[in-house]
Amino acid sequence: MRHPKTLLSIVGPTAIGKTALAIQLAQHFSTEIISADSRQFFREMAIGTAKPNVAELAAARHHFINSHTVTELFSTGDFEVEGLKKLEEIFQNHDLAIMVGGSGLYVNALINGLDEMPDIDLSIREKLNKQFEEEGLAAIQNQLAELDPEYFAKVDQQNPQRMIRGLEVYLSTGQKLSSMLSATKKERPFNIIKIGLNTDRAVLYDRINRRVDQMMADGLVDEVKSLIPFRKYNALNTVGYSELFDYLDGKLAIEDAVAAIKQNTRRFAKRQLTWFRRDEEINWFGPDQSTEIINFAENKITDK
Repeated sequence: MRHPKTLLSIVGPTAIGKTALAIQLAQHFSTEIISADSRQFFREMAIGTAKPNVAELAAARHHFINSHTVTELFSTGDFEVEGLKKLEEIFQNHDLAIMVGGSGLYVNALINGLDEMPDIDLSIREKLNKQFEEEGLAAIQNQLAELDPEYFAKVDQQNPQRMIRGLEVYLSTGQKLSSMLSATKKERPFNIIKIGLNTDRAVLYDRINRRVDQMMADGLVDEVKSLIPFRKYNALNTVGYSELFDYLDGKLAIEDAVAAIKQNTRRFAKRQLTWFRRDEEINWFGPDQSTEIINFAENKITDK
């Protein structure tokens, strides 16, 4: 179906160069950017989330960066509602908007919509939260891997909230959350062009390692120290923060914490790529192909 407005979605693994490309495209098309990065929403987290810096934020108008505090729960459902509202505003003045981010569930929420989720037995949720506190994340992960391996394989396995969500749906309804997430897409009143960034794995891993070194040089340890009062919140259960909390607790030497951040970030990038590769509508480019991406987008817009 042809629509007069277009959403250009840019996805890919962490450290691939999505921010730089989004800014270049926003300047070329004179438009605004919606961030679909589930950690850049939080204003208290800056260095460890690789948030656009002051110059980058000034180079193009961004939305959903520093929009919430870590004490707030900002779910995929909230993002779908608020993101669509923001798109409507952007489309009043622009024919094209850009969404950028590596959080597959949030990207999917805005593009395809979320299914109506079933009612949950709150006593099951309570029981699972208690189990998590007493037995740790591994016990929850093992259960979910057994009961809903498809959901387990595609979400952030280090995120207790997501792990518990998958389990509570199964235990409350007897149905897998993964089967509910693959329902029919909602029709959106705009065209969607999907761009994916990827490169050789060795190059990507080198970019990740160098980025972590840069974060440490920029003062990530001090940022994590400042967040100790908030560490119980789910937003802080994030690669780059969890490992440094372990260092500050005396559980890891600083070198080991940095090595763990690099390893866990590489694993996260691998999971992101697994998620996005399942979408056959994504058109893949290298991070240095901005001219080709602009030409591709322009041709697509003209074709529609």
